Formats: sequence, structure tokens, C-alpha cells
Amino acid sequence: MGDTLTPPQLEDPDEISARVRATLPSLPPAAARVARLILEDPATVSQSTLMTMRKSTGVSEATIVRTARALGYTGYPQLRLALAASSARREPAQVVTGDVSQGDSLEDVIAKLAGAEQQALRETAAHLDSAALAAVADALARSTRSLCFGLAASGLVAADLAQKLTRGGFVCHSPTDIHLAHTQAALLKHGDAAIVISHSGETTESVRVLDTAQRAGAVTVAITGSEQSTLADLADHTLVAAGHERGLRPAALSSRIGQLFVVDCVFVALTQRTYAQTNRAIAITRDSVARQQGGHTRG
Repeated sequence: MGDTLTPPQLEDPDEISARVRATLPSLPPAAARVARLILEDPATVSQSTLMTMRKSTGVSEATIVRTARALGYTGYPQLRLALAASSARREPAQVVTGDVSQGDSLEDVIAKLAGAEQQALRETAAHLDSAALAAVADALARSTRSLCFGLAASGLVAADLAQKLTRGGFVCHSPTDIHLAHTQAALLKHGDAAIVISHSGETTESVRVLDTAQRAGAVTVAITGSEQSTLADLADHTLVAAGHERGLRPAALSSRIGQLFVVDCVFVALTQRTYAQTNRAIAITRDSVARQQGGHTRG
């Protein structure tokens, strides 16, 4: 008997988008053209034959098939079926581009940014590995101290996580100086934790800090937009934050929103494991801050 196509599993449209975005950085240029077309117009791809796709992308049919397999499908027909099924599930209101152009009205800017960031949250939630999240929370619960590190916009997310952990009673540092980051990473002990945040997963300084922490014996965690990046390959655990950066928005809001969502998930999962300790620490710090604010007001 010849090959037959089984009905595709009904995948969440955001899960497919998140998988394509996570795989895209690791694809060669020709395959990347196919992946970008899937992101930009999945409905059209779902209706395109191999010959049509070859003409649209300018790549060989073999490249298109390899791209489908890199995305987790047995072949291009299975990818088409999955895209067709997911396109049928997606509400038209969800298909909103986040690319802001120079001539957009402020009303359009608001709508596009809101759509892009909502999309980043949906894709991140769809793609977030609950087993990896549990492992990260367990590692933080066991650790004596932890290190959070990122550069530029990712550094702001690292600082947010460090602030949450500190308020929860955990010893955590989030250095902004690269030399201090390496110093603190090198002084971590076996069982401590290092969380490094980088959207691309290829930032040299971030990869090196994670490597230093790993050599010291710490459990290492990557929060990144690409699960096939250098940072993800090196880390013990990887949490993928969706969101893409291009056009007029360097350090895009959508990627940072995805990272902040992952950080919130990490902290809540940790709190579930250490509720009494964390709740007590948050109460103590809240009371301390309230007393200082009260004293300032009376003065």
C-alpha cells in the first residue's frame, strides 16, 4: 500500500507558531525562507503544493521537505494538514501583525503592539515545557543562592526575577557588570542555580557566564527564544519565551513580555514548593517597606 495521510492532531495555532520561531534561528538560509513564509501566511502554505512553494520561496522541493521534518513533521503533506487544521481554529481577530511602520496612526500602533504582545504570551504559554518549569523550580528551592544574568533588555528581566526571589527570602544576585557576573558565577557551589536570559541564545557574554556557572557545579537554566541556540544546548534546563524582534522595535516588547511571563511562571512554581518560607519572607519585607513609607509620610 502507498503512503496515506492520517488526520492531523488538532494543534494549537500558537504552538505551531512558537515551534517555528524557536527552530528558525537554527535553520540554514534556504530553509529559513520556508519557515518565515509559514509564520507570515500559514493559510496560504496549507493550500500550496510543493511546486507552488518552490516558486514562492525560490528553494528546492527537497529543502521544503527537510524544513517540514525539522519542524517535527514526517513530511510536507503532514505540515500542510497541520497548518490547515490550525488555521481553521484561529479566530480572525487573533491574526494581528506587530510590525509598526513609520506611517501608522497611534491607534494602529496601539492595536499592533497589543496584538503582538498578546500573541507572544499565547505562543509562550503554548510552548512552555511544564516538566522543565518544574525542574527549574525544584532546583531553585534546593539552592543556597542563585544568579540571574542578562544583557540589555534581558538584563531588566533578570533583575525582575532577582527582585522576586529576594522578596521571597532567597539569596539571589543580578549583576550588570560582566566581570562581577563571572565572579559570582564562579563562586556558585554544587546545587546552586544560575539563570541566564537571552532572546537569541547566542549572546557571547551570556553564554560564557552560563558556562562559568556550570563549571562551578551550579544547575544552569536558559530562558531564550530559541531552544536550538548555543545557550539552550549548554544549559541543564531550557524555558522558551516566544516573541520576535525586528523592524522599528529593537529589544522588542513582545520578546520581553514573553520572558517576563516565563519569570512569573518560575516564581509561582517555586512559591508552590516553598509556600510557608516564601509567604513569611514576603510578609516580613512588605511590613518593613510599609513602616518605612509610614515613617517618611509622618516626617
